[in-house]
Amino acid sequence: MEKRSSPGEIIVGGMNSRDSLALTSIDSITLEAADPDAAARFYADAFGLGDQVRAQASDAPTTSFRGFTMSLVVAQPANVGALFDAAVAAGATVLKPVEKSMWGYGGVVQAPDGAIWNLATSTKKDTGPATKEIENIVLLLGAEDVGASKRFYVDRGLAVAKSFGSYVDFATPESPIGLGLYKRRALAKSAGVSAEGSGSHRIRIHGDAGSFTDPDGFVWGASAE
Repeated sequence: MEKRSSPGEIIVGGMNSRDSLALTSIDSITLEAADPDAAARFYADAFGLGDQVRAQASDAPTTSFRGFTMSLVVAQPANVGALFDAAVAAGATVLKPVEKSMWGYGGVVQAPDGAIWNLATSTKKDTGPATKEIENIVLLLGAEDVGASKRFYVDRGLAVAKSFGSYVDFATPESPIGLGLYKRRALAKSAGVSAEGSGSHRIRIHGDAGSFTDPDGFVWGASAE
């Protein structure tokens, strides 16, 4: 069955008939914002992010939860605190204060442009002075049907590293940005927000497999775009 993801583009059986490159990496993401200059300043000041996270002007209608979160994974709790404090100082809204959990230590903030950021570490004890050094950046997409979205990405070339319940972590060892799936409602709950939301996701993902749109409406483009 054919499915159109955009004018002139046809996806057949999960693969783009115009571009069948295998997906192995996310080079960067573009976050769409009403004030892209302010968004870029926030990400530079709060997290020290460079070209991996870009900002672009957009007035596309969007309300409430946009269906994705970004995670910054660090080495120790002190680093979580340093990033969290810097984000709040730069204008972020606290969704979940930093605290210990069974998974480690972390907190969640919402950037002024509306994107949600999870700051986390799997360790519970510090081993050195606090820094803002980031070990991994991970994009977690909220899926209405995790099984269908998982198959879509596997068909495009990704291997599954871990999969349990409504969560999928894809194997992207050479990618600057990791990728995972989580049930949309569960993802919103983990971020401390309502799952309600409509309109644009306000994100574009740049990888090595050309242009396509996934089952949940997330738009991908070539790395050079």
